[in-house]
Amino acid sequence: MLIIAYTLAIFIGITLGLIGSGGSILTIPVLVYLMHIEPQSATTYSLFVVGIVSLIGSYKCFQEKIVDFRIALLFGLPSVISIFIMRKFINPIIPNTILDAQNFSISKNMLIMLVFATFMILASVVMIKPQKQFLDKKSIRISHLVVLGIIVGIITGFVGVGGGFLIIPSLVFYAKMSMKKAVATSLIIIATNALFGFVGSVSNATIQWDILLTFTAFATIGIFIGRYLVNYVPNERVKPIFGWFVLITGIYILIREIF
Repeated sequence: MLIIAYTLAIFIGITLGLIGSGGSILTIPVLVYLMHIEPQSATTYSLFVVGIVSLIGSYKCFQEKIVDFRIALLFGLPSVISIFIMRKFINPIIPNTILDAQNFSISKNMLIMLVFATFMILASVVMIKPQKQFLDKKSIRISHLVVLGIIVGIITGFVGVGGGFLIIPSLVFYAKMSMKKAVATSLIIIATNALFGFVGSVSNATIQWDILLTFTAFATIGIFIGRYLVNYVPNERVKPIFGWFVLITGIYILIREIF
């Protein structure tokens, strides 16, 4: 199982390098179902993995000068604030048992996985749709970027995802960015969000650093591969294929958690 998990860690890095999103969507299931880390801790692990890998992946984007720091700040600052509040103050007070009926109960771990699976399915729809459907806006809508930044922060704070599946369409749709520039800018936003989220929750979690650092190292190998392949593999071709994979995984998690 560990060999499979670390192999998938490389794949997670590749997807982040190729399409700028999707890494944490795969990280959570791998940590929970293959490495048997309970969901609350898995969200913290995921934030560290995706944060470090995205930060490393963004280095080449800095060199190529394709990161829009103004837009990254407009989107990222409200996102960072909301994720830190979620991880530091709100998540710890959510009870471990949400609902306890006679024949049915919902634990905090189960709720995390159900919400996570729902967003996987939503993310898959964004990935599968042709990107041209996001290109009909005539002007930059700063207010929309700020609101979406807050939404991404809340989602990231609760389920431990980087939010790239929301960030990239937002940058293309509202900030009028090219896909290449949106992917580059999303990496720095994801890195900032995830690392601040990790800092906000590390005091409330027990970390197995050997597992976490090894997983992160393999994912880092993957993002170098992904950033190399991005020059040869069209984003528009990879994204729908990955989207269908995410959709199937999300449905699997829903079925597994409910039944």
